[in-house]
Amino acid sequence: MKEPHLVLGLGELLWDVLPEGPRLGGAPANFSVMAGRLGNHAVLLSRIGRDDLGRDAVDRLDPLPVDAGFVETDPVHETGRVSVVLTDGQAQYTIHQPAAWDFLELSDEWVRLAERADALCFGSLAQRSLESRQTIQTLAAQTGSKCVRVFDVNLRAPFYSGEVIQESLELATVVKMNDAEVPLVLGLLGLPGADTPGDSDALRWGAERILAEFPMLRMVAITRGGQGSLLVTREEWDAHAGLAVKVVDTIGAGDAFTAALTHYLLRGASLATLNEAGNRWGGWVASQSGAMPALPQGVLAGIEAAIEG
Repeated sequence: MKEPHLVLGLGELLWDVLPEGPRLGGAPANFSVMAGRLGNHAVLLSRIGRDDLGRDAVDRLDPLPVDAGFVETDPVHETGRVSVVLTDGQAQYTIHQPAAWDFLELSDEWVRLAERADALCFGSLAQRSLESRQTIQTLAAQTGSKCVRVFDVNLRAPFYSGEVIQESLELATVVKMNDAEVPLVLGLLGLPGADTPGDSDALRWGAERILAEFPMLRMVAITRGGQGSLLVTREEWDAHAGLAVKVVDTIGAGDAFTAALTHYLLRGASLATLNEAGNRWGGWVASQSGAMPALPQGVLAGIEAAIEG
């Protein structure tokens, strides 16, 4: 048996405080849980407070297929919280600060993991503080040349800047964003096309502009909600029309897409398979409540068969 791929999720671990109660989340945490469910050795690198929410986070992660043994504990700052309001299933966020994940510390353990990693996923939100930004970018730079480095843009106003986007894209081999973020990213980078409409041709053109600007980047992945997704490389592109699902909420759906994309990318799958996998898993999470819903073995097997069939 081949050893599972080592996949790292780096950044925020937090509680989404929904009207019906708190749910554990944060894009890197959601990504890591799904990566683990797909059979990888998924490790979450984040930071929690020495408080009830931090202890609850560890308890919530314990039965899930994610290695949370490297999550740091901050003696001063509180575990992250986000107030979430849902409107027709779409989430609006108020992200409280400071939080423990604003103070990620570069440890020898984390560096050793980065050096061995097959894939690393990081975003822009956890780079809102200088300390975490330096830790994230240093770890990304410590990965090997074959490591898939996924920059999940995940813009949350006002916690992003052109500088963070630029520096992150210089480190990434894959960038994932949604269709609304494409013109924002182009504008932040000072690239033409920031005012183009969000149809597939305009999105593909925008992706090609980003690829041309960043030589290390190999793929741009753009999610389009219920309209599917678009994957663009320098050699080819593939569009997926999306799947019909009854949306409960969209929290974590994009993170599931990213995890599935990464999982199949590590296995050398075609763009069409990457798109199918991302839409299948993103759609399934959107059809459930919360970002880390229970996953019956039968559902896992059925979705994997649909992707590979």
